[in-house]
Amino acid sequence: MIAGRDSRAILSTNCGLEGDSVTKRILMRAAKSPFEVIPPATLLRRNMIGRNSGNLIFSHAAHRALEVAEAEVVAGGLHWRPGQARRINEEFDVFVVPLANAFRLSFEKELKALTAMISKLDIPVVVLGVGAQGSHKHGATPLKPIAPSVKAFVGAVLDRSATIGVRGEFTAEYLSELGFSDIETIGCPSMFMNGTRLHVSKKVPRLDAESKVAINITPYRKRMGSVLKRHLPKYPNLTYVAQDELTLRRLVKGDKLIVRPTTRASEIPAHTSHIAYRDKKVRFFIDVGPWLSFMAQQDFSFGTRIHGNMAALMAGTPAFVFTHDWRTLELAQYFEIPHSRMRDLKRIDAAELHAGADYSRLNNGHRARLRTYLDFIERNGLDHIWSSGEERTNFDERLAAIEFPPAVGG
Repeated sequence: MIAGRDSRAILSTNCGLEGDSVTKRILMRAAKSPFEVIPPATLLRRNMIGRNSGNLIFSHAAHRALEVAEAEVVAGGLHWRPGQARRINEEFDVFVVPLANAFRLSFEKELKALTAMISKLDIPVVVLGVGAQGSHKHGATPLKPIAPSVKAFVGAVLDRSATIGVRGEFTAEYLSELGFSDIETIGCPSMFMNGTRLHVSKKVPRLDAESKVAINITPYRKRMGSVLKRHLPKYPNLTYVAQDELTLRRLVKGDKLIVRPTTRASEIPAHTSHIAYRDKKVRFFIDVGPWLSFMAQQDFSFGTRIHGNMAALMAGTPAFVFTHDWRTLELAQYFEIPHSRMRDLKRIDAAELHAGADYSRLNNGHRARLRTYLDFIERNGLDHIWSSGEERTNFDERLAAIEFPPAVGG
């Protein structure tokens, strides 16, 4: 099954508009099409966010970039097996694979399955922004057990592409040490969602009790619990924008999971009795459009979620990232997003982070980074919407015609 759906149906679907002259069919590894409206319960049952809704943002951005008039982009899901290769070879011209931190121990099984399928493809394969999950303390050393799997994947891709795109310098160095040279650092498609139209500036001189503040939390980063606890009374308009699957499950189904007393005592919002749930401060977005619209209304965003803060930046809202491993650090460094390791901050206050953040380097370097990204796309034989300017695209028109539901918990 692909993302819980019938793979034969997915691979036979023609998603182009009537009358389009489609010359290239692009199959994309993506949980769902940006044009699909899927109920939260169904999304949960099919695991269509890959356990983290941040995955929706970079696949959405990649889809928009590649849906030119002469191409059709089909979202094929997240899970692949070798038996699908024959049909893919017959029905598609290229396989595009946006990835996040795919080089990690817990993803090895999926990586092997993806490699096995790619190895049977006769069409080009383009990887957009894969990353390695190393730690601040140990670097890439913990990844040694999966080195053979990473080598097999990268080798299979490079047999079918000009280069492979990685998220940052850490991953580039990691793959270089494994013996690969056809590597390009391109960041993440998310930040290029709107082409050159990215500019971040402070909306208010300073944050105060009236400010709209968004916080994002990686549940296993326990210090974020105390940060949330201190900020809730100080910023009455604060919203916890969650991304993890378990939070969505709680919002949809309640605490049907076994909740231990130690969990209820946690300051992390890991149970519906937490004040953030009781005061209806938790939001979970399952569609990118409403997510960006909400972030555009905020004054500031901060926390440990790289794509949660990228959503803010894409919407023009200042953000600050707490980097807790190399997957977050290399992206923050590449895009010059204001950031710090949490352990380096004795005191965390949104107002102080906002006051000290400088977005000039992020803004000034954006066009050069976009050019690098587009050069990579072109070098790998793909067209993009910016080839003929940045006017409103067919993708945007289709999206605007769809009424997406608000955030879960809203």
